[in-house]
Parts: sequence; C-alpha cells; structure tokens
Amino acid sequence: MQLQAWLLAFRLRTLPLALASILMGSFLAFASKQFSWAVFGLCVLTTILLQILSNLANDYGDSQHGADHKDRQGPKRAVQAGLISANAMKKAMFICGAAAFLSGLALLWVALGTNWKLFASFLGLGIAALVAAVTYTAGAKPYGYAGLGDISVLLFFGWVGVIGSYFLHTQSFAWNLLLPATSCGCFATAVLNLNNVRDIESDLQAGKLSIPVRIGREKAVWYHGTLLVVGFGCAVVYTLLHLNHFIQFIFVLTLPLLIKNFLAVRYQTTAQTLDPYLKQMALTALLFTITFGFGLCVSK
Repeated sequence: MQLQAWLLAFRLRTLPLALASILMGSFLAFASKQFSWAVFGLCVLTTILLQILSNLANDYGDSQHGADHKDRQGPKRAVQAGLISANAMKKAMFICGAAAFLSGLALLWVALGTNWKLFASFLGLGIAALVAAVTYTAGAKPYGYAGLGDISVLLFFGWVGVIGSYFLHTQSFAWNLLLPATSCGCFATAVLNLNNVRDIESDLQAGKLSIPVRIGREKAVWYHGTLLVVGFGCAVVYTLLHLNHFIQFIFVLTLPLLIKNFLAVRYQTTAQTLDPYLKQMALTALLFTITFGFGLCVSK
C-alpha cells in the first residue's frame, strides 16, 4: 500500500514529457555526429529525478496552500488524501533533490571535464532547475500560484532542456536550435495548461492564479490551441530549413493526435473527462520528439 502511495506521488505518467526535451537535444546531437551515450544516460537520470522532485513538491505544496482540498475534482494526491505524511514528503523531496544534484554533477563532469567556466555556468542552471522544481507550488511564495508556471515550463522543458542537452553532447550552439526547443517547450506547456484547465474551479477557490484562472476557460482553450500550432509550426520551419529527405516530415503523423487533444480541451468540460488527455498529450509530445528525431537522423 505504501509503495502504491509513493508511485502515486511520483506521477509516473509525467515522465515521458520530462524525457522529450532530452531526447530532442540528443537526437540533434546524434544528427551532427557528436553523440555520447554517457551524457545521454546521465541527462535522462538527472531529468527523471528533477521531474519526480517537482511532482513531490507539487503534492506537498498544493496540500499546504490549499489547492488540493476535499472538493478538488482531479486525481487524488498523496498528502491531501492522508496516504503520505507531510513530513515524509519533505524528506523524500530532500532525498530526491540530493540525488538529482549528484547526478547533475556527474553529468557535468562527464560532459565538460575541467572546463571550469562552462562547469560553473551549467551548475548554475542545474541549481536554478532544482529551485524551480521545488518552488512551483512549495515555499512561502510559489510562483505557480502567480501564473508563472507556463514560462518556467517553456524555459526548462524547452530551451534549457533541448539546447542544454545538445550543448553537453557537442559543446556548441546554433540559434536555429531554438525552433525544435520551442516545439518541446510549447507541447510541455500545453500539458500544464490542460492540467490548469481541468483544475480551474478548485484553483480559483484556492487562490491559485493559473493562466486559465486569469483569462477564463474560453480564452485558455485558444491559448492551448496556440501552443500546439506554434510548437508544430516551429518543427515545420526547422525541417524546411534543413531538408535533406522528405522522411524528415514523419513527425506530421502526430498531427491528428494534437488535433484530438485540442478538441478534447475544447469540448470536454469536466475534470474526469479531461484528465486522460493529460497522459495523451504527454505521450504525444514524446512521440513527436521520437518521430522528429528519427526523420532527422535517418536523413543524414
């Protein structure tokens, strides 16, 4: 029973989304013939630990700030349901955060060695990611309650995740990488937006000023559509700029899944009917990344 409670708190269905940005950066590095399995493995481990830390902190923080209350219609949360004590959750957050920090240090050592200037720069990014993972809903002034979660997700699940992992493989940067990085960031932000649309009533009661709470459900639906269009459009533009073979457009196969997700947000109006589309969007983002990367790599 306790194992099931921890698995609930880990929110394993969010992990594919966390991996998408690392896979994208690694596919781009592989296509440029500068891929390292050691860097890839440590990137994956660090990212998974950061995502679990974020999920634990979200469970703890929402229980403390009131977003997880008895009238909430979304999935059951471990602390709010009494399955895990608040103190046990805090200890788990510390352990997971320490593990993520050590994994990140190993990653930087393998990727950058004694290039201390780059090491320090990436260490700063890593610490920022740790802080962002915890303070989204936990702490005295969680930024998720001010509606800033979308910016954080775009930054860390998009630009930092993709371009950072690419750089750790290659020690190089190109501005056009912002296009696939933005694709990943927009799709990850769409998952968060869907979550916030689902919880709009309970968040409003708790004073959590997410984007949907701020702008209303109708505008949040079109904001969702904009995220999907921009994410897909960036991938199309990048592919056109680097077109070697039409196999690179294989990611277009994910378009019906994106349309299905938008229609769900548009027409499904209850938390219970919307909830399955969180997993669907996360898996679609992962499938998009895999197909995009496959087309890019086999065209070389």
